[in-house]
Amino acid sequence: MPITVLYCCDPLNGRRPDAHFAEEARAVRSAGGGVGLVDHDALLAGEAGRAVAGVAAGAGPLWYRGWMIPAGRYADLDAALRERGGELRVTPDAYRRAHELPGWYEAFAGLTPPSRWLATPPGKTPEPARLADAAAALPSRAGIVKDYVKSRKHEWAEACHLPDLADRAAVHRVVNRFVELQGADLAGGVVLRAFETFTAAEGVATEVRVWWRDGEPRLVTAHPDSPYAEAAAPDLGPVRAAVAELGCAFVTTDLALRADGVWRVVEVGDGQVSDLHRDADRAAFVRLLTGG
Repeated sequence: MPITVLYCCDPLNGRRPDAHFAEEARAVRSAGGGVGLVDHDALLAGEAGRAVAGVAAGAGPLWYRGWMIPAGRYADLDAALRERGGELRVTPDAYRRAHELPGWYEAFAGLTPPSRWLATPPGKTPEPARLADAAAALPSRAGIVKDYVKSRKHEWAEACHLPDLADRAAVHRVVNRFVELQGADLAGGVVLRAFETFTAAEGVATEVRVWWRDGEPRLVTAHPDSPYAEAAAPDLGPVRAAVAELGCAFVTTDLALRADGVWRVVEVGDGQVSDLHRDADRAAFVRLLTGG
């Protein structure tokens, strides 16, 4: 049975994939796979049944490849597909473990910057005392703030970097601004991470994305934000063990080269919602999806 991949549809034309995923969808069809469409806006609005109305009944196991979905909405998507005789190849539990930092952190604790997190709803900044306790538990002078899924690294000084974790007022100010800017999109809570200095090289990406399928590193690409297409080759031995411990079928690990020459895992994600570098080999990626 051909592998079917669900893509987000174009918001202006529900019968074609979103332009961001159109090339990949064509590659799936060229490889003999099937393509289905999901209305991402309807899914985020809590209308999972409408979101999957265009998916063929009895579709069986399905990959999702599209924009990020909160873990709760992903579970709604899976439930709606099951009502139509389909199911996501990545279970809602596995999606949450790979997608949110508290789910993957323990498996990668020795390979990633030390972190502490505080659950909080959107719009609610943790109290200064709770933030100070979390900051004091980190073994570094500086840190960064993010939520369970994303940071605001492009607003580095305003809503990401914490130059002095002992400065309670400054930590609260930056975290509060981060929470404000995330708004309703704040995922899970606030995470404080130890700051580590990473290095760059001319002409090659020293932040790379490794795509793992069933515990095997199937593809190494430059990180989507890299200006370079060529990816450096990290040592994946320790990461392989952590991926196996995590136990998810399709994950990505973002690795960066620290200034002391050690490769560090800076992010883990569910492969279904991880972006490809613009110059990545899409045919190789599609083989990852459609192959055994």
